[in-house]
Amino acid sequence: MLRGPLLRLSRSHKIKNLVTTAPLSSGVVERFIAGETSGDAVAVTRRLVGVGLLAAIDYLGEDTADPSYADTVVVAYLDLLTRLREAGLSASAEVSIKLTALGQQLRDGPQLALENAELICRAARKADTAVTLDMEDHTTTDSTLETLRTLRKEYPETGAVLQAYLYRTEADCRDLAEAGSRVRLCKGAYAEPESVAFQNRREIDKSYIRCMKILMAGNGFPILATHDPTLINIGLQLAKDYGRGPRDFEFQMHYGVRPTEQLRLANLGHAVRVYVPYGTDWYGYLIRRLAERPANLRFFVRSLITKG
Repeated sequence: MLRGPLLRLSRSHKIKNLVTTAPLSSGVVERFIAGETSGDAVAVTRRLVGVGLLAAIDYLGEDTADPSYADTVVVAYLDLLTRLREAGLSASAEVSIKLTALGQQLRDGPQLALENAELICRAARKADTAVTLDMEDHTTTDSTLETLRTLRKEYPETGAVLQAYLYRTEADCRDLAEAGSRVRLCKGAYAEPESVAFQNRREIDKSYIRCMKILMAGNGFPILATHDPTLINIGLQLAKDYGRGPRDFEFQMHYGVRPTEQLRLANLGHAVRVYVPYGTDWYGYLIRRLAERPANLRFFVRSLITKG
């Protein structure tokens, strides 16, 4: 019931200003956000790697309205990649980028975002790691997949994200389930209209399972981004059915969400990658995490109430 209203709040500038200026307990944000700087992200990554987990690091920000801010995002990623290489963590940490943060929606935006993404991909290769293109709301899907196709000509290691709640995603999975292709499958975290996306949680779950089957049966590398125990178990069974070993696919979960389950799967020998966000522009990301699980929302409200 609360998911739709919360997702709409993630795009509300008025509520954003209210929440980000409130005297929140540091625990509210720190549960889900690694910190504000690349140094914070590297420190969290080092801790995760130390207990057998992998990392996918995201410098928070989206819907860039200023080319100079897109430049700021690029610089942040270049600094992050340098620090990962110097810390010896590159083999265990990739980076995730949002093309709208790189200028995708500006005038001549797709070309600008492509050029900025190329800079980050080049630095990632130098650091001996890779880049994954995050997927955002449905209005950017075609442009993002077109950018992916262009990037993979020079950087075939570039990963994609597909969202199971979109009607189109089964077809996109078939297109991308090819040798060398890394595809992260998630449910989807934006408020999408009924014309393009399933609205019912059960229908979204059924779509996720259909998409998992396509990716597991294909020649690419599936990444199952879910915290749902049922979907995790189905994913494990599908991996067996299609002859995939524990390192022939990955699980991915958000930083701060089900950490015990992350460790359980890793201790069983599975590759588990933790999505690690950092930066000051955390509002939209945090609200989408709250929308995913009522327990997250209760934690947030309790932190507000108990703040002295």
